[in-house]
Amino acid sequence: MTPKMKKATSPAEAAEILTRVRREGLSTGLVPTMGALHEGHISLVKMSLERSGYTVVSLFVNPKQFGEGEDLEKYPMTEERDAEILEELGCDLLFMPRQDSLYSGADRTSVSVSGPGDYLCGASRPGHFDGVLLVVAKLFNIINPDHAYFGQKDAQQAVIIQRMAYDLDFPVRIFLGQTVREDDGLAMSSRNMFLSPEERIAAPAMHAGLLEGAEAIQKGERDSSAVKRLVTASMTEGGFEIDYVEVVDGGTLQPVQSVEGTILLAAAGKLGATRLIDNIALKVGPEGATETLLEFPEWSGYER
Repeated sequence: MTPKMKKATSPAEAAEILTRVRREGLSTGLVPTMGALHEGHISLVKMSLERSGYTVVSLFVNPKQFGEGEDLEKYPMTEERDAEILEELGCDLLFMPRQDSLYSGADRTSVSVSGPGDYLCGASRPGHFDGVLLVVAKLFNIINPDHAYFGQKDAQQAVIIQRMAYDLDFPVRIFLGQTVREDDGLAMSSRNMFLSPEERIAAPAMHAGLLEGAEAIQKGERDSSAVKRLVTASMTEGGFEIDYVEVVDGGTLQPVQSVEGTILLAAAGKLGATRLIDNIALKVGPEGATETLLEFPEWSGYER
């Protein structure tokens, strides 16, 4: 019988539980989420359950990563359902901090990574990644995980968090999970529930365009502009208001003209009021191109 999942609503409660866990010699895995769990989140929890001795899932809608006019007020809150899902999976600890237990209102500290945060979503959502990094740094300090699990769908976020963890010597190994998709290719996201029936039908056009771009690269196309045109055409036909379509270096996230090495083909756009993102990562060399995950072993773990 699976032991009952514990819950903590403050850093102090979580620390008390995890002190006992560490005395038992168990490795700790952290899956940070904002709730409204779907199969993508569940896949990361399962990764942690397989690789870590004790799994912590955080559930916190972080106001610091929402800009003015974004969807903080309507972000889906399904805490009771999420807790039931996690208990059934066998999660060990659900950390649901109150906002006033993480942020005092008098906070003066910020965390920022220059470079990778300047492109893609960083360009169109100024301050977003500073908010993400601040809450993740707090979670790393509170939970002190051996491992942390993030999804490839949020590839830019994952790269920036890996960079922060390395630069600030957080003793945590970052693992990425594959993007989990609906049957028609749409990347699973908590925001998908905001799509109207018509928008939901149109939404897979983003992934279809990314697939066309990736296929062109696999067939030998190395001009990033030509690749971007394929993605843009598919999204435009699907009715997207395009935020960006880019081919970027997989480490620096700087746009590239020539497609080579590890690259990220990434897109973002709106259907109605709902902003969606997606990407495909490829390792491109003389012998061809294959899909990959944006994992950087030299940045991961505590060994230097």
